[in-house]
Amino acid sequence: MKHYTIAKVGGRRCLKWWCGIKGLPAFGEPGAIVYLGDCVDLMKITPSGSVDVVFADPPYRLSRGGVTVKSGRLASVDKGAWDRSMGFAGNHRFNIRWLKEARRILKPDGTIWVTGTHHIIFSLGFALQTMRFKIINQITWAKPDPPPNALHTAFTHAHETLLWASKGGGSRHTFNYDLINSRDPEAQLSSVWHIPSVPKREKLHGYHPTQKPLRLLRRAILASTREGDLVFDPFCGSGTSGVASKELGRFFVGAEKEEEYADLAGRRIGAAERGEVLRELPHLRARDG
Repeated sequence: MKHYTIAKVGGRRCLKWWCGIKGLPAFGEPGAIVYLGDCVDLMKITPSGSVDVVFADPPYRLSRGGVTVKSGRLASVDKGAWDRSMGFAGNHRFNIRWLKEARRILKPDGTIWVTGTHHIIFSLGFALQTMRFKIINQITWAKPDPPPNALHTAFTHAHETLLWASKGGGSRHTFNYDLINSRDPEAQLSSVWHIPSVPKREKLHGYHPTQKPLRLLRRAILASTREGDLVFDPFCGSGTSGVASKELGRFFVGAEKEEEYADLAGRRIGAAERGEVLRELPHLRARDG
């Protein structure tokens, strides 16, 4: 990773990049960049205590030959070799390996978001607690438009889980209560988030099988970071976390092993406007009041 310092440029806080990585292709732009490579390798050369928030959407290990429904037809859920299960022990070792480095690079008051379904979320939660993270919230992302259960053997899978955790040990995490809640004290945002799946307009630059909606990432990043903070995503995918970070005036570094998706993330980041959503917040708050 490029080492960075915070500097004033044109009256605004920004990253002053002064050292690059040799041999790692990069996509995106200064201040919102995606490196092509393994996230653990990237984190190992990242200074300790340098990241404000880690947002991680790791492989769910769903590619086991199953089927789902797309556009009214049965379709395979296999996404690629990167999503195939390594067995319970292997999957857990993988999670321990990257979470260990993620904890090291987080600032003392930094936080981490991890996403998952029942296939991996219990491994992730156990790993977080084993490493002395303090879980702040378990968020349920409830999908109003889930695909039906194709085989009629279980309830429809209509949610994913996000775990939000601090480093514990007296750390004081950021929570922007006033930015994400309305002015009505009885209308606090709960830990159940009703957010539709990815709209077509967010897929204009290309396809990724596990893309998250911008609305989900904007809410998480807005709630847990300040303007000018650094967000790191070890499994960048289509770059939604990078787009949301840029729109909210945060800085971003991501890692992605598949060149096709790193390029997609770079294109999406390039098309986003820095601070665009941040400028809209006062108007949204006024409507809430």
